[in-house]
Amino acid sequence: MTKAIYAATAEYEAEIKQIPVKRRVSVSGILNHLGVSRSGYNAWKNRVPSDTQKRREEIKQKVSEIYNESHQNYGAPKITKELQKAGIHVSEKTIGNYMRGMGIKAQWVKPYTHTTIDSDFSNKLKNVLDEKFNPDTPNAVWVSDITYIWTFEGFVYLTSIMDLFSRKIISWVLSETLEASNVVEAVEKAKIQRNITRPLVFHSDRGCQYVSEIFRNATADMINSYSKKAYPWDNACIESFHALIKREWLNRFKIFNYRHAYKLVFEYIETFYNTVRIHSHCGYLSPNQYEAEYLTTMAESVAALAGLSLIHI
Repeated sequence: MTKAIYAATAEYEAEIKQIPVKRRVSVSGILNHLGVSRSGYNAWKNRVPSDTQKRREEIKQKVSEIYNESHQNYGAPKITKELQKAGIHVSEKTIGNYMRGMGIKAQWVKPYTHTTIDSDFSNKLKNVLDEKFNPDTPNAVWVSDITYIWTFEGFVYLTSIMDLFSRKIISWVLSETLEASNVVEAVEKAKIQRNITRPLVFHSDRGCQYVSEIFRNATADMINSYSKKAYPWDNACIESFHALIKREWLNRFKIFNYRHAYKLVFEYIETFYNTVRIHSHCGYLSPNQYEAEYLTTMAESVAALAGLSLIHI
């Protein structure tokens, strides 16, 4: 309690320096009224922080920096991992306590809401993926979905394609209609971006865009996989991403029109999600870092095998 009085008095003392002399109330008078000594107050003001206090404040400063660099999205688990990368070893519980004291927290996750209606309920569409969400290599499985984004001028629609290996968004298209051609555009962009040379599994829901003839033609060299009837959890990873982009970014803004929405989507995916935002699936690396680490490991393995071959020769 006494420390709180000292802190409040110190704040007042700083404020009264801005007040004309005739209108000031003395600090001694305030301390006397509150029943604490002037000597105790001066000792508190001139105290030297302990090493523990200094370390605590340094960690809090780092927590604040990481939190702000994440666009105020990271909670205690991710901030703890980032601190550990920097060589600062502290428990997740401690970071959670610091964050509560600092009045900061991660963004809240809204419950999942299904916004599209499946259009093909036939048994001909097979679920090849079958909730196997962790392929061993890039470009083994792509998943895709469409989500609605509200603007003052009406809805716009985000089609995203994710590589399940790294959870990277390898292609996205923002459109003003729900035509199948927008999904095909996203597929073609992904093919160019990833330079596909072998068949892969392409998983989606049963929406009319994904069962259309032009989509089937665009993915003719791929293995099409479809979620079970009215079961969005079969496509949980891309559904989760669309919830994430809204929770962590889009829901903060009053989006005026298509151009405004496009700018926000580009900023989130290209400058944060793929490049900076750490994922537990990726060992707390960003998707780009995770893929780069995989490629480095593969190159080292190939070099080692080549070295062994030369020794045997």
